[in-house]
Amino acid sequence: MSADNGENERSEQEYIQEERWEDNGPEPSTTGSTDLHVRSRSSSGAESGRLPIPVWMRESSKSFHWKWVPLPVRHLARSFAAWSKGPDPPRLQRIRPLFPSIQEAPLIVVDKYLPKRTYKGGALALLYAAWVLIFTLVLSHSASSGNIEGYGQPSPIWCGANFWSKGNGCGLDGTGCRPFGNAVFPFSCPAECVRTHVLNPYAVGDQEILYSPLVIGGADENNLEDLAQDPIYRADSFICQAAIHAGVITNDRGGCGVVSLTGKHHDFSSVDRNGILSTAFDSDFPKSFTFIPGVSSECGYKDLRWPLLAVTVVFTTLISLFSDSPAVFFPSVFAMLFFHVGLVSDPPNIPDYPGLISLIMGRFLPAAFVGFVIYRYCTKPQLEGLTAQIEKTVLWLGGAWIGALNNYTFDHIPIQRLTPHDLKAQPGAVLALCIIVISLFLIALGQIWYLRLEGRFLRYLALYCSMGAFILVCVAIPQLNLRIHHYILALLLVPGTSMQTRPSLLYQGILVGLFINGIARWGFDSILQTSGALLGDGQLDSLLPNITEVIATTTNITFGWMPPHTPYDGLSVLVNDVERYRWYYGEGEPTFTWSRAGDALHAKDYFRFGYMEGSSADDYTKAGIWSVNGSWLEMQPGPSR
Repeated sequence: MSADNGENERSEQEYIQEERWEDNGPEPSTTGSTDLHVRSRSSSGAESGRLPIPVWMRESSKSFHWKWVPLPVRHLARSFAAWSKGPDPPRLQRIRPLFPSIQEAPLIVVDKYLPKRTYKGGALALLYAAWVLIFTLVLSHSASSGNIEGYGQPSPIWCGANFWSKGNGCGLDGTGCRPFGNAVFPFSCPAECVRTHVLNPYAVGDQEILYSPLVIGGADENNLEDLAQDPIYRADSFICQAAIHAGVITNDRGGCGVVSLTGKHHDFSSVDRNGILSTAFDSDFPKSFTFIPGVSSECGYKDLRWPLLAVTVVFTTLISLFSDSPAVFFPSVFAMLFFHVGLVSDPPNIPDYPGLISLIMGRFLPAAFVGFVIYRYCTKPQLEGLTAQIEKTVLWLGGAWIGALNNYTFDHIPIQRLTPHDLKAQPGAVLALCIIVISLFLIALGQIWYLRLEGRFLRYLALYCSMGAFILVCVAIPQLNLRIHHYILALLLVPGTSMQTRPSLLYQGILVGLFINGIARWGFDSILQTSGALLGDGQLDSLLPNITEVIATTTNITFGWMPPHTPYDGLSVLVNDVERYRWYYGEGEPTFTWSRAGDALHAKDYFRFGYMEGSSADDYTKAGIWSVNGSWLEMQPGPSR
């Protein structure tokens, strides 16, 4: 009886265990069997009292260790992983030429008349020699052209050259910027100088100039037409822009002239002439200049950047049409564009050609190494086997020229620098940035699709995740600011253009051109910059002096201030934008008195104050105004430079 009871208990226990479910799912049934074998629940599971879960609701044992992740998320991740792998086998993208007989005709001509490789190499060498010869001759002629009788050959200057430094850059009473008058200077200016703008706030009395030309004065009481006879400009005006404003040269062609320093001048009126609206200044300044009339037409100076552009475009087009080898096409175009940008279309601000050539050669060698990396991993995979010569020329080479001529093509976009300050200060910058980001996002979606079709999406996703992590690390570094220059932006985006599609041809050409322009013009500027290097001559948001006392009459005004805090050891006073006084801690009382007499009694004066470290001043206050009647108008809050 006891034996029967034991057998019944065992059979009942086995039945209960067979009805319970195990987390690892059902046992596989043997071949030919119709029975479903179910493992028993573990003892811990039985004791926990959990309800049984049907097998069809469970996931496979391979992903059991991800059970903490919600089930919809796991399904989405598996779907994304499967989608990311792309089709099997991968579908490599290849461009089928439109009108192949026409596009392949240049290659047929080369094979017909230059059947041997040595013949092709010789023809390519002659092409290089012809470009170098023509380019050098035209550039040499441009550098040596121009002669003004009685004044000699004019000195080339860049568009932002002037006779005065902002703040206290000229020293006390402007002695570092002498002579003030009785001197002449023959000069020559390149074309398109109107495009040069002030990129940081520039104080002129109680005004600030920003994102506009710097021309102060220029009125001619006798003639307000396009050609002024005796225009007078403040010494810190850009000389080339003032010459355009006065009608001495033209913006389209540049030109040359002779500047005459005229010393102290009072009341610089604003005039809108030749596309430039000058800024007014209604007080005196110790240094001014005008232009000697009637000599600009005699110098024979010509800016030859447009003829040289035609020369380089013709030679790069010939190489693109008649060569199907990426190893010939890319380095040839890269070198020609680099020297064209660096020496002609957007050169650095170096007036003499020997110094300019030395600088460009120093930048070209490291740029060529980066160019080889771009060729090896981006351009070569894209252009191999491509016989659509006309499409390559229009899309890739045309895009490269668009990027290389960035100072003309993208210069109208109201974004000078990708910094929070510039985005807030420049009108339209935020909207332009939003449009650019949306456009890049849509372009990225198309490139992701092609990378997936070629089975390379996961590799490039890992690459861009690494780039993103590096950028986040750079952002987290204290006391340094991340600055994405356009050559860095090109390097970040160009890997995603390595497939052979028509959009990728255009995108890669533009990005390579942007890289060339960035290095040839500005060099390998750091991705991490200090606040001082980032702002340049801009406002530093430094501590401003506290003017505690002002005693003003019609002839005298006296100021008192609190001594500066560490690290400052002195204070600089600007009167009408010229440094007139320096006070250092421990050297007399912290006061300053300014007097006026004669003609100065009929003009207002502008005062700005800034702390100094040594002889270098940080931010100044905004201008306070001492009126003709002796009243004092307090400075507005905020800094100036």
